[in-house]
Amino acid sequence: MGVNLNKVAKKANAYQYQLIIMRHAKAESGSSGGDIDRELSEKGRRQAKKVGKALAAISLVPDQIRCSGAVRTRQTLERMLKYFGDRPSVDYRQSLYDGGMQALLDELGHVKSKTRRLMIIGHDPTVSVASQWLASPDSDQALLNILGLGMSPATVVIMGSDKPFEKWGIRDGDLVAVLTAKDCG
Repeated sequence: MGVNLNKVAKKANAYQYQLIIMRHAKAESGSSGGDIDRELSEKGRRQAKKVGKALAAISLVPDQIRCSGAVRTRQTLERMLKYFGDRPSVDYRQSLYDGGMQALLDELGHVKSKTRRLMIIGHDPTVSVASQWLASPDSDQALLNILGLGMSPATVVIMGSDKPFEKWGIRDGDLVAVLTAKDCG
């Protein structure tokens, strides 16, 4: 049974604020420059394209994007920006590579007040753990269970709230969807 992306968009847009957390697409297993320099694999390039195309098709293009400074996250974002156009402002953050869960949570407090849809692109286990911490226990139990398994490459978590991002705390996001690249096309 496939995911109906239009239903996901409708549910997400019922909230004033939407947070999209993504794990980078599939990367090569190694790099001579170390972990931070690992590039996307061919599969990862296809995954990033699918996710970007799907989010744009259902009008869930972010206003602002915060992306880890690692090569694989930047490459993931580059492929997605082709579908997002000029709309999102983009900030690269080294802290999203090496700062752990607190760095991701800190990003919410530094979002421009006019931002209604924020996307954060980072690494596992940070993105999985932060998503679990942010998800309200009142969210759909099946989605919470999926989230509890961790996020495979190119997985996207979509949360919503009527609180501005700087007021989000632990368990404040209603979990709308957990999408894999396969769900996106």
